[in-house]
Amino acid sequence: MDVRLSPEQRALRDAAAQVVDRLGPRTVRDLDDRERAGKLDAAVDASGWRELRTATDGGAPWASGVEAALVAEELGRGLADAPYLGPTLAAELRRATGAPPAAAPETVALTPDLTAVACLAGATAAQGGVAVDAHGAAAAVVLVPAPGGHTLATVALADPGAAAEPVDLTRAAVALDPAAAVVAVPGQARLLSDEAEVRWTALGLALTAADLVGTMRGAVDLAAGYAKERRQYGAPIGSFQAVQHLLADAFVAVEGARSATLHAAWAVDALPADEALAAGAVAKAYASRAARGVCETAIQVHGGIGNTWECLAHVHLRRAILATDVLGGAGPSLARVLDHHRIGGARGLR
Repeated sequence: MDVRLSPEQRALRDAAAQVVDRLGPRTVRDLDDRERAGKLDAAVDASGWRELRTATDGGAPWASGVEAALVAEELGRGLADAPYLGPTLAAELRRATGAPPAAAPETVALTPDLTAVACLAGATAAQGGVAVDAHGAAAAVVLVPAPGGHTLATVALADPGAAAEPVDLTRAAVALDPAAAVVAVPGQARLLSDEAEVRWTALGLALTAADLVGTMRGAVDLAAGYAKERRQYGAPIGSFQAVQHLLADAFVAVEGARSATLHAAWAVDALPADEALAAGAVAKAYASRAARGVCETAIQVHGGIGNTWECLAHVHLRRAILATDVLGGAGPSLARVLDHHRIGGARGLR
């Protein structure tokens, strides 16, 4: 794997950074600014980033997992409150089955514990599920069992604004209506095979890990900026060795998670499905374990104000908590690694 980004990848990353720096929330109050959020959503939509994993004429995605992860990282860094993860994963499912792109905005539905894509066998969504990154989505994609694999279906979504206040203030996650109809996606050319589902999971793990990396980066930037300005005993608190150690450890954790995540994103398209899943699981386990500590460090550096609603640090932590749960945090991810290497079961490690 060549870890260097190409000029095109750097340009994509910089474009995403510019959009989120210009239109992303800078204060907690900005999260209630519907005009700003609408402009950000329109900019993300116009960029085509949600279609990076849609199919070309040959069936391959327009962009690799690395490009998709670079965008996810920058949107996470800026706490972008515009859908990206859900629509991207839904588009990947459509590509894997040869279905045409969605006519209206949609996301993907996961099982109630958020560890896998929802699989509904009945005519309604009575079995339950959670639509993630659901703001603005008209429907969520689910799987339906079929001989030899799965087919795709959609479940209509209610207004996510009517749901209770979410853990993540930047993204909506809503439970499926148990009475909502499960409607088959038209135009599917093939079943979703087990291998394709494994590769889809690998992409999901890489993207959620990238979101965690970005969220951590944003938290460290926020804390470092505060440490330069806040003064105690006549000096910036960033000059104190204890604060420097906290931020240095957080930076190291971010860089380690980013390295693992870039490898996982590359593996999505470059390695066999089972190896891509293992790489994604390693990245997600690393990023999940690091994210909470890094975001809590950002709160600690802010001192007393870090525990107030007005400080943006808690928004980073809340985003990290949800991103950790999507497709499983450290525990489920490490179990996937053990399964891949066929170790641990006989010794009680799982």
